[in-house]
Amino acid sequence: MINIAVLGACGRMGSLIVENITRSMDMQLVAAFDIGNFGKDAGEFAHVGNLGVQVSDVKDLESVLKKTQADVLIDFTAPGATAINAPTAARCGVNLIIGTTGLTPEQRAVIDEAIRENRVSAVISPNYSVGVNVFFKIVREAAKYLADYDIEIIESHHNQKKDAPSGTALRAADVISEVLEGKEYIYGREGLAPRGKEIGIHAIRAGDITGDHTVLFAGNSERIEIRHMAHSRQIFVNGAIRAAEWVCSQKPGIYSMDDVLSL
Repeated sequence: MINIAVLGACGRMGSLIVENITRSMDMQLVAAFDIGNFGKDAGEFAHVGNLGVQVSDVKDLESVLKKTQADVLIDFTAPGATAINAPTAARCGVNLIIGTTGLTPEQRAVIDEAIRENRVSAVISPNYSVGVNVFFKIVREAAKYLADYDIEIIESHHNQKKDAPSGTALRAADVISEVLEGKEYIYGREGLAPRGKEIGIHAIRAGDITGDHTVLFAGNSERIEIRHMAHSRQIFVNGAIRAAEWVCSQKPGIYSMDDVLSL
């Protein structure tokens, strides 16, 4: 049985993760953390009844992780929080599933160093959807043959998403740039903005859109659009649960969903 701890357990993603853990035959929730609702049962927010796991203050992360003997910590919270909590978990010998987007290079460097120094295993991905990771693979292949085409990335998310552009859009841009040996990124355009050989990246924030991503390759008289549309957060949770099961049997190191899915 895999012992799972969840950060942000009272939020939309966290509570859905908790719900899915209760349906798994191979894992159990042993700890739940948030910035409020301390002492309440985590099952209340996941609408699964009493689980006997109280919501703990994230300030007590280290002591609770050690007490509960957590094997994996799942973190879909905010960059500032993840940059502090992930290294703490690593020092406790706890493996990590990190889905937080918007991490700065400096924050990511601190997290990576803690994972390596403490010899734990971690999956870090901007998107845990199986479909999105296949989308990345298709985009990579297309870029090999469409290097001379204009490339634009358009992403849409709900109006409460804090970071822009999305981590998924940036990952798509990175995938293309790797194939084409380096591309400049332009975020939106205004005024006089003649197009060069850059990758244009555009963010839409509206309503309750779960997540749409389109990569446009446009040439003379034709265009190809590669699109992924998320209809529910459940797809991200499915991938995170799959990654949590997978990561416990891996050697220490930092992995991606490509590794989890053998892509």
